[in-house]
Amino acid sequence: MPDQLSRRARASLLMLIFAACAPIAAHAGATTADPPAPGGRIGIGVAEIPASRLDDPRARVYIDDHVNPGTTFTRALKVFNFSAKTRNITLHAGGAAIRNHRFTFAPPPAGNELTSWIRLNRTKLDLHPGGSALVRATIAVPAWASEGERYAVIWARVASPKPGPGTNIALVNLVGVRAYLHVGPGGEPATDFEIGQVHPRLGADGDYRVVATVTNTGHRAIDVQGRLYLLEGPDRLKEAGPYPIARGTTLAPGEEAEVTVPLGRGVPDGRWKYRLTVQSGRVSRTATGTLTLSRRPAAPHRALALLPLLVTGLGCAALTLIAAIAHRRVRERVSGHQAG
Repeated sequence: MPDQLSRRARASLLMLIFAACAPIAAHAGATTADPPAPGGRIGIGVAEIPASRLDDPRARVYIDDHVNPGTTFTRALKVFNFSAKTRNITLHAGGAAIRNHRFTFAPPPAGNELTSWIRLNRTKLDLHPGGSALVRATIAVPAWASEGERYAVIWARVASPKPGPGTNIALVNLVGVRAYLHVGPGGEPATDFEIGQVHPRLGADGDYRVVATVTNTGHRAIDVQGRLYLLEGPDRLKEAGPYPIARGTTLAPGEEAEVTVPLGRGVPDGRWKYRLTVQSGRVSRTATGTLTLSRRPAAPHRALALLPLLVTGLGCAALTLIAAIAHRRVRERVSGHQAG
């Protein structure tokens, strides 16, 4: 029984570590000599960008492509060791999907259709402190592949020694590069989206947020990012911001979701003009308008305010009618007695 409990505890801890590392890995995409170090241990990033996508910000951090069925292509990735000791790093392709407006990762070693098309020229690396190495991912799309978009992650993984008699914990550090691959005949389908309603929201913590509805009207998944400016505010304030959109929202084609811009508590109440710019890859859209920030509760609706008066009036009318009927009956009885 204790051994079963320890195994369960170990499995739960590993899943927690995986969940904590995965969001960091989702944004790993270092292409500079000194990229950020997710987890302070290892990193992985895109090492080459196709000539046709040099102007695409997303291609700098992800494998983001459209190909025809039967196409084979290669992308180079670079793996880094930021730690002060030699690391034994393993690499593999893992499955991914878009669920609940998030790019989600399947726990290793789960795969999907796209991962079955990916081959890495190196699956193990021994990197000295400060070292780096190139890894090439070859993606062979079969001629029979159906039209549509697939998702995956190419992971770099380093783990502490396996649990032994003296410990039940094995630490795992995962970082990865996302892959968005659209397969279909002809040219790449359009990426597009729309900004819908924009309105302020006061959180339970007392901080303002501006919430905007974004709808993916194109045929490729979008990763929503951007910024908000507040303009011509109260007390002659000319501008506030920019405030970045909270990251993490990914929309598949046809999906709609709210994105949030945290403002904090430093923004004064009053009427503001806004300019909200939303971007995904090469595509950018801007919405403008006005919004009012107010911590005062909204006044009750007029129809609700009239409701007590309406009820009172009906009550009085009913009492008057009852009184009139009673008075008539009394008169009839008096008249009957007099006639007798």
